[in-house]
Amino acid sequence: MSESNPDSRFQKAIETVERLPAEDQAVLIEIIRQHLLDERRSELAEEIAESRAAYRRGEVRRGTVADLMKR
Repeated sequence: MSESNPDSRFQKAIETVERLPAEDQAVLIEIIRQHLLDERRSELAEEIAESRAAYRRGEVRRGTVADLMKR
């Protein structure tokens, strides 16, 4: 009984969460919040690594906005 409609799956997930006791819902929210923070932290680490690599390759310019607009 696999649901292929993402909206239907999302609705089912909401209904499942709503059946949980309030304390369990709060714990679930905290778990999801922490998961999202961890994901964003990983994304930022990847972006920083890419920026540092671009800097080492000489693909990054430094200066003021006025300096950059002159180029």
